[in-house]
Amino acid sequence: MNYRTVLALALLSLTSVAHASSLCSEKEQDIQREIGYAEKHQNKNRVDGLNKALKEVRANCTDSSLRAAHQKKINEQKAEITERKADLQEARDKGDAEKISKREQKLSEAEHELKTLQARDY
Repeated sequence: MNYRTVLALALLSLTSVAHASSLCSEKEQDIQREIGYAEKHQNKNRVDGLNKALKEVRANCTDSSLRAAHQKKINEQKAEITERKADLQEARDKGDAEKISKREQKLSEAEHELKTLQARDY
């Protein structure tokens, strides 16, 4: 083999690795894995829905759109936390111990969800 052939093969393999690691490829693989689970459990409706989602991803997915959607979820979760903090403060102002406990739990769950979203590598 001459050096051009080796170089071409190297570039081709790098391109496939880059493509395989794109966010849309990962999403496609996740959906395919879910299809496998649904087929294993003979859940036809889930398989049909996932196949539809897979077609949509293949037709319209871009890494930038996935990042934008993820950032939107983060912003929505931050708004949820702000709302939960206001609810907690209201419960504290009223001195209702039961409501305070419930509101603290809901705030904790919302903060955990935000941390989970922020930990994703989008």
